[in-house]
Amino acid sequence: MGNLKIFIRKNGTACLLTIYFIFSFFTCGAQNLDIDVLKKLNLHRNRSLDGMFRNVTDYGAPVAYSIPMFLWIVAAIRKNRGLQKKSQYVIASSILSLLSSTLVKHLVNRPRPFISYPFIENISTGGSPSFPSGHASDAFTLAIAISLAFPRWYIFFPSFLWAIAVGYSRMHLGVHYPSDILGSILIALLSSLICFKYLGQPVGLSITKIWRRSN
Repeated sequence: MGNLKIFIRKNGTACLLTIYFIFSFFTCGAQNLDIDVLKKLNLHRNRSLDGMFRNVTDYGAPVAYSIPMFLWIVAAIRKNRGLQKKSQYVIASSILSLLSSTLVKHLVNRPRPFISYPFIENISTGGSPSFPSGHASDAFTLAIAISLAFPRWYIFFPSFLWAIAVGYSRMHLGVHYPSDILGSILIALLSSLICFKYLGQPVGLSITKIWRRSN
């Protein structure tokens, strides 16, 4: 954990600047593209799917945090050190992602799309600043981290399909821009890789081994 703290101190500013660059790109040069895509997804949506996507978005956080805790509990009951360390890695990734996305939200302080553009139909909850999406950060962090910890196709595909569904639901429901979701994916990736470097490798995980296992 000491090495992880050192890495965050040394690279935290660079990571935040990268995320802020993406936000600046979409809010300045590509803002029209951002809102145009959201208009198509929100205003021309299949309204019969509103209820389903409300459920997807409502279960986003519970799924993202319950699965790592379930793994940790199973590992503790079975006294499986390998599984325990892998679950700790997934939990650490989720915590780092949560802290990072919350910090960026309040640093950027981007208004929700339905506030800036009243024609966007808000059919869900969203009170905090818009960039990035906390729901999408949670879902994609789980998908990336659990796929690195357990590199199997039957883990990878369901977890990423769920993450994509959560990310899409936030745009379908009118509470996030596409760039909010892209920023969330970047935060999830950085959080997972930072924790993987310092918590994944000590339990025998490496990108090379994961690649070999998945093929």
